[in-house]
Amino acid sequence: MLWPMATLLTDAGEFEVPQAEVSDDALWLSAREAEEATGWVAKPEGLCKGEHCVPLPPGREREFVRGQRVNAAALWRHLGQPALRSDRGHVWVLAPSARDRSEALRSLQAPDFTLPDASGRPHSLSDYRGKKIFLVTWASW
Repeated sequence: MLWPMATLLTDAGEFEVPQAEVSDDALWLSAREAEEATGWVAKPEGLCKGEHCVPLPPGREREFVRGQRVNAAALWRHLGQPALRSDRGHVWVLAPSARDRSEALRSLQAPDFTLPDASGRPHSLSDYRGKKIFLVTWASW
């Protein structure tokens, strides 16, 4: 089924994906959309994120990449991560595995993020690694 607009939730944020091709176990995105939402890029050596490449199973490459489209759900499952969809298939979640979340909690290290200060200058948490900081948060809900 081709959705005029689908919603994809990943660690990188929420993405509105036009013309997403969806089936029970597949989420086909354009190569650009897949890279923006997941950071993974199709290359001759497999699917790559930065310097790390994951070779695709021989003879099954078309399950992951077809022309300029990437099956993000198949990639996620190949990486051992959960890929979930709504009953209608218009909302997808590509999440980290429970093992990855547990390792992050055991490390007691907050994930990196960047936010602007009152004057608009961006600050990243990683800029302050190894230093004591006091972080105050607030939410309106």
